[in-house]
Amino acid sequence: MGVAYFYHLTRRPLNETLSMLVGKSRQAGWRVAIRGRDFGRLAWLDEKLWQGGEDSFLPHGMAGGAHDAAQPVLLTTATDAPNDPQCLMSVDGAQVTAEEIAALERVCVLFDGNDEEALNTARGQWKALKDAGASAQYWSEESGAWEKKAET
Repeated sequence: MGVAYFYHLTRRPLNETLSMLVGKSRQAGWRVAIRGRDFGRLAWLDEKLWQGGEDSFLPHGMAGGAHDAAQPVLLTTATDAPNDPQCLMSVDGAQVTAEEIAALERVCVLFDGNDEEALNTARGQWKALKDAGASAQYWSEESGAWEKKAET
């Protein structure tokens, strides 16, 4: 059974934190789906992920291509990623279910702590997943380092 990790971003931008988490997931041998709600925003993240240095190269693709199933990291708005991920990264309020958390190794929910709407969406997700019996951890970078602040 997996765990959802909620990442409250206050110091680093989404693209930097996402790159770091995807890199760690790939080191664990996991295929990753990055789920967003807006294709344009995912295209922006796609560009940012390609701009990383050689030491942080993350092979990935945007959903809708001929080789989606072969992508180690796939950016998508769909709830059923064809690359058979073990890890799901939810950005910009993309929904995650308790069933997905149970089926995957890890689910990461990244949200901007400087955006009131993003905070409220994440709080709603936390409550819904907790009420559904999913395991979740809340992580904050407020102190400058990632610290676990809560766990269900």
